[in-house]
Amino acid sequence: MNKRIYLVRHAKAQGQPFESPLTELGNRQAEKLVQFFASRSVDRIISSPFIRAINTIKPLSLERGIQVEIDERLSERVLSSAMFENWQELLKASFLDMESKLEGGESNRSGLNRIQSLLDEILVSQDESIILVSHGNLSTLLLHHFDKRYGFDELMKMTNPDIFEISISGDSAEIIRIWRESAET
Repeated sequence: MNKRIYLVRHAKAQGQPFESPLTELGNRQAEKLVQFFASRSVDRIISSPFIRAINTIKPLSLERGIQVEIDERLSERVLSSAMFENWQELLKASFLDMESKLEGGESNRSGLNRIQSLLDEILVSQDESIILVSHGNLSTLLLHHFDKRYGFDELMKMTNPDIFEISISGDSAEIIRIWRESAET
């Protein structure tokens, strides 16, 4: 069975904590997703439990009458429980060593394993077209699962929101970034 996964990175948010809402721009971006997906089939919507992720897809969910399923496995990967000024350096290093783990954090390997378990379930489901709503680091790990070239540099190029279409047929997958900068505002 062929599958189409739309990987959505959440819209502009007011911050990184779990409860951070979308900004005014982020709310407009969420509304634009309704139009963006107008000509695309969607069977199922699964989101990170973070407020910014849920609110990104809520307008489309309401318009389509598709309930948003909340799945912890789409939660953002925590780099560390400590604050670091050189967090980007540490994040980059975590893509070079997928097993590295900082205090109170999660390794990229662990995040990849989380998302792999969700993908395994999706691939055997009857749903053909699924939207997954997540965050930058975890989205990059999901893309990395299908194409090892996705890593830190691609994460840093992502926008809020961003959308990738992953077409899966048999053992092969094709990734296309379908969100365009002009659609952001």
